[in-house]
Amino acid sequence: MPGLVPGVGTADRQEKWGSMALGLQGFETTFANPFTIRGIGVHSGAEVTAVFNPAESGTGIVFQRIGPHGEVTELKAVSATVGNTDFCTVLGSGPTRSIATVEHVMAALYALGIDNAVIEVDGAEMPVMDGSSAVFIEAIEQAGIKTLSKKRRYIRVLKTVRVDAGSSWAEFHPYDGTRFEVDIDFDSPAIGRQSWKGDVTPASFKTELSRARTFGFMRDVERLWAAGLALGSSLENSVVIGDDNRVINMEGLRYADEFVRHKTLDAVGDLALAGAPFLGLYRSYRGGHKVNAMALKALLSEASAYEIVESAGQRPSVAAPELIAVAQAGYRPWTA
Repeated sequence: MPGLVPGVGTADRQEKWGSMALGLQGFETTFANPFTIRGIGVHSGAEVTAVFNPAESGTGIVFQRIGPHGEVTELKAVSATVGNTDFCTVLGSGPTRSIATVEHVMAALYALGIDNAVIEVDGAEMPVMDGSSAVFIEAIEQAGIKTLSKKRRYIRVLKTVRVDAGSSWAEFHPYDGTRFEVDIDFDSPAIGRQSWKGDVTPASFKTELSRARTFGFMRDVERLWAAGLALGSSLENSVVIGDDNRVINMEGLRYADEFVRHKTLDAVGDLALAGAPFLGLYRSYRGGHKVNAMALKALLSEASAYEIVESAGQRPSVAAPELIAVAQAGYRPWTA
């Protein structure tokens, strides 16, 4: 199929990207310049404009929903703000005080190491674009990344933390880097059992995950429409599996295992809501937004499961073993 990228073996990923996981940023970042992205919401079908503004150290990622009369609802992109996770990740609650479908942009921000930004949105959800993170990655790279003067802090996983939800589960493990091992298992010949394993760095995310699109089944369309969902979904922003269990998009798949790669992209975006980058291994089976949110809250609610670390010196790039623990009192970036 056009644009098809064969799967890369786990050993190949570790050899290609593993050492890069130790090249961690020593200082916080933001955008060098503001930029604007326009599109439609995948669930609302409404046009939406998002303005991405640089922000000072310590701001974090903040969404500002701009109402029809200029009123502003501010929502920090953190675990404590997460609302509904049934079909996407929603920050806040209520029809006028929330922003939906933040996971694709959060994945791009996390992967490229953006710590601080204020994102103004004039609608109820982020624009879906092509259903992946690719447009956001391109826009951030064009805007440029500015290094700030404040040291970046990381959340280092110290012990295993696991959550279960029926046949689904997820767990964190200690690891010198940021690694994802995601397995999905669908009762559809078009998907079946798929697995993606690899260290997530700016380079590996851009190459292996950023272009993987959201997906769904034609058999679910009428039910979703009746619930007011997927009103903006189309073959331009989603991979659609027909009633014959075939992908109906004319261009086919972008990767042989695009489905699990998109689930991994979603997990990157959902875990970005820790409020600081994490050092550890995240493993899941039949996961999704709800399980990702459960796992993150379980980790952060157990103080002995993690520590806060930062660089001991002033270098712009450091190795994971060089990071030192710092006093945690008052530092809880995942709170609203």
